[in-house]
Amino acid sequence: MSGNAYDRGRLDLPFVGHCTFAKSPPCTDWSAIDADVAVLGAPNDMGTQWRPGARFGPRAIREASTLFSFGHAGAYDHEDDTLYLTREAVRIVDVGDADIIHTDMAGSNANIEHAVRRILQAGAMPVVLGGDHSVHAPVMQAFEGRGPIHIVHFDAHLDFVDERHGVRHGHGNPLRRASEMAHVSGMTQMGIRNVSSSNRSDYDAARAAGSRILSVRDVRRLGPDAVLALIPPAPAYYLTIDIDGFDPSIAPGTGTPSHGGFLYYEVLELIQGLARRSGGAIVGIDLVEVAPAYDPTGITAILAAQLLLNSIGFVFHARGGRAPAGGTAG
Repeated sequence: MSGNAYDRGRLDLPFVGHCTFAKSPPCTDWSAIDADVAVLGAPNDMGTQWRPGARFGPRAIREASTLFSFGHAGAYDHEDDTLYLTREAVRIVDVGDADIIHTDMAGSNANIEHAVRRILQAGAMPVVLGGDHSVHAPVMQAFEGRGPIHIVHFDAHLDFVDERHGVRHGHGNPLRRASEMAHVSGMTQMGIRNVSSSNRSDYDAARAAGSRILSVRDVRRLGPDAVLALIPPAPAYYLTIDIDGFDPSIAPGTGTPSHGGFLYYEVLELIQGLARRSGGAIVGIDLVEVAPAYDPTGITAILAAQLLLNSIGFVFHARGGRAPAGGTAG
């Protein structure tokens, strides 16, 4: 949040000022990051197989996030009777974007990995705005030596394709690539449904790599408490959220919408429950595949911003000022 703007003599409405994430301070010198959370854009959509446009996701999410940034020093939730996102609880900075090199996936991924490594070296939690889901693989590579980390994945698609015609780093591959990393101990993949880019062998490979796969109907049948009980204890968790995990009725702005998706509170309550159960041991988040060109209303970006801000609030409230138990260099 932007702090107590009223006390500084400015109303500071959402459409005024610099458009950083939640109007948090910018930090373009990555050697001087001094914050609990560093928000990074990874505007790469070269991994898409169909409709592009997620390269504009970080800008759209930043703009939408200004809606939740003004006036109050923190966000009071009357249902929880809790004040989240105070400056004392969590300091957020926006570190800009990793540099993307058009037509060069390897170079772009290297730049994303480098940026996340700098954030981790500064002791901040990275929150990465995609971009298509291919950006998840270089983000996870930056956590090398900081495991074991269990990935919690919300998505319509399994994203566990190994290789097709030489393509290993598209937006259908990132969870497969992450599973090959020594610091990733397992995955819980939720929302996976209906026709998608993965075949039976991909599902078999995911399960063999230690993944538990739940559809939207599985999650609804079990309920949040039972789903949380299926996520194994781990010293650290990483959240990767594809916006197409949500139903296109509330998230139309994405390249590969899939009907039958989650509604807002279904995902939010699982994230809040995981944060509480783990004591805030969520060490990073990426949110990907917001493509604003397909949503003139902007509700997809607003959903993304609202989910991220609430998730950050839950994590740092659960930590209670403590550093997470996992996700440190080993």
